[in-house]
Amino acid sequence: MRTVSALVGALATVGVGLAPGAGAVDAQSSQWYLEPMQAEKMWRTSTGEGVKVAVIDTGVKPDTPSLKGQVLADEVPESASYGATDDYSGHGTSMAELIVGTGKGGGIQGLAPGAKVIPFRVALEGLKQGPEYDKTTETWDALRAAADSDAKIISMSFGGMTTEEDDAAVEYAASKGKLLVAALGNDGFTDSPADTPYVIGVASVDSSIKVAEGSPAGDFADLAGPGVSIPGWCDATFTSYCNANGSSFATALAAASAALIWSAHPDWTVNQVTRALVDTAGREWPKDDPSKYLGYGFVRPRIVLDNPDYDAGKPNVDPLAEENGGDLLAKAGEKKGEATPAPSGSSASTSSQAPQGGSTGGTSAAGSEAADATSDDGGSLWYILGPAAVVIVAAGVGAAVLRARRAR
Repeated sequence: MRTVSALVGALATVGVGLAPGAGAVDAQSSQWYLEPMQAEKMWRTSTGEGVKVAVIDTGVKPDTPSLKGQVLADEVPESASYGATDDYSGHGTSMAELIVGTGKGGGIQGLAPGAKVIPFRVALEGLKQGPEYDKTTETWDALRAAADSDAKIISMSFGGMTTEEDDAAVEYAASKGKLLVAALGNDGFTDSPADTPYVIGVASVDSSIKVAEGSPAGDFADLAGPGVSIPGWCDATFTSYCNANGSSFATALAAASAALIWSAHPDWTVNQVTRALVDTAGREWPKDDPSKYLGYGFVRPRIVLDNPDYDAGKPNVDPLAEENGGDLLAKAGEKKGEATPAPSGSSASTSSQAPQGGSTGGTSAAGSEAADATSDDGGSLWYILGPAAVVIVAAGVGAAVLRARRAR
């Protein structure tokens, strides 16, 4: 019998087409983040080619104009294949288009259009209980299946994975060297699996790089991405796009950012891709004191792609090991008696790679200010500014102490 978890309602504030009175929009004109992230420039170096992203969501419709040829339905393991290409709400298809969409037919232009998506359908908001609900893959089964696929990145734009089976599936996927990204939440409370060890929790910001309303504060934000006024399918009729808000969108775009980097450096490990994302994120606070709202900052894959000699540090060292409660891959190697891989270079945290700033603590969602700083090539650095608006969320611990993920 299917376990009914907190997934029900998790998409109420992140799904497209759910905002009252939302009107149809032109998708590409609403993609405000492409220009400041310098997408066209990044695509001259990497489009995500060769990287596969597992999208665990409401299913992915593979024949929208923007997704034709982009969805690898035949690579979904049989154990999780039911309904994978039958999207019952439009949400999963929107996430896929944000990652790999070609933009054809006026559809969404994906941030990593050279990458491909492997679709997985789980029961989220919009799927009524009944025969279809019962046949749909459990979240932990879908995650395990995604871990067994050729996907390098697993994108989870939902919340509610709170069971022991869910936690075990996360650890299994992480042990396979997958990069896991998940939506942090939108209602002031952090969702699972974003709060689970070895998962990168992604927060949402608007076009001014201000924290999105309702974005939770706490110990689980790792990165931030665009998540306000982002286009997606209005509903499962797939007739028009609507703008909506939520960390769902930010998660998909963080997954796409990782795909751009991994495509440019196919020999990197998950540790190196994670370190590159963390070290190059736009922020105005010390890296060793992550923001309670935005973690290490706004994703900026361009910084990695601009430097062909970028040093992503040791391949065998988890850059978030302290927060994750240990280095899972290292532990797995020790259990198997395997030799530790030789490092490819020094740890990536140098001043030339990691932006520095003077703010200490978290950026308030209620009153943060943001502005663009101009780099030496005239491009936006997307630093997150506003030290005067800083709010420290101590919760009984010192503000300078590193975040530590809570173990359930």
